[in-house]
Amino acid sequence: MEGHDPKEPEQLRKLFIGGLSFETTDDSLREHFEKWGTLTDCVVMRDPQTKRSRGFGFVTYSCVEEVDAAMCARPHKVDGRVVEPKRAVSREDSVKPGAHLTVKKIFVGGIKEDTEEYNLRDYFEKYGKIETIEVMEDRQSGKKRGFAFVTFDDHDTVDKIVVQKYHTINGHNCEVKKALSKQEMQSAGSQRGRGGGSGNFMGRGGNFGGGGGNFGRGGYGSGGGSGGYGSRRF
Repeated sequence: MEGHDPKEPEQLRKLFIGGLSFETTDDSLREHFEKWGTLTDCVVMRDPQTKRSRGFGFVTYSCVEEVDAAMCARPHKVDGRVVEPKRAVSREDSVKPGAHLTVKKIFVGGIKEDTEEYNLRDYFEKYGKIETIEVMEDRQSGKKRGFAFVTFDDHDTVDKIVVQKYHTINGHNCEVKKALSKQEMQSAGSQRGRGGGSGNFMGRGGNFGGGGGNFGRGGYGSGGGSGGYGSRRF
């Protein structure tokens, strides 16, 4: 029965779990996360030679609703250690700038003149709690510049939004991606330049770019390395 003909894409049902204890096994990871739903897959990623845990894994639920339930139940502690779950992103997205960064703000581009703040609020508040919305205007003319920033109270809301490819707001198709500072963009670029972005795709755990090497250096945040999620660039 497991995983046959799921209604929702596997990508949207998968979580990257970082910061695992080296004692954590597939079974103990499964035992913890199946409290929030039916798991169709669960794996702790291991070094092919030594079989030692690489400190992260993936769990896949049978539906997105169960993923949401698991994320609402944060923080998660597995084998006595607080772990960091993130929505996994696709292989193609995982190598793009900012793929390893945790942010609470999104960039919304391609919005039309007639789109007001309340249109954005109506659309995005179904994903999570909004803190601020900035519809950018030209300082001189006051004319709208066609893009906005929306800040949420939880990075998971951003991860959930950017993993979806299409967003139609006020009848217009908009581009949505993580909002990164210049510093974060530079950091993301240098991570990629060192090969931190693309080399480490792994079998079943596939949605992963460069998290293995960077993860051990302690970084979520601008150091990169949390592996299974990303932003989009158009």
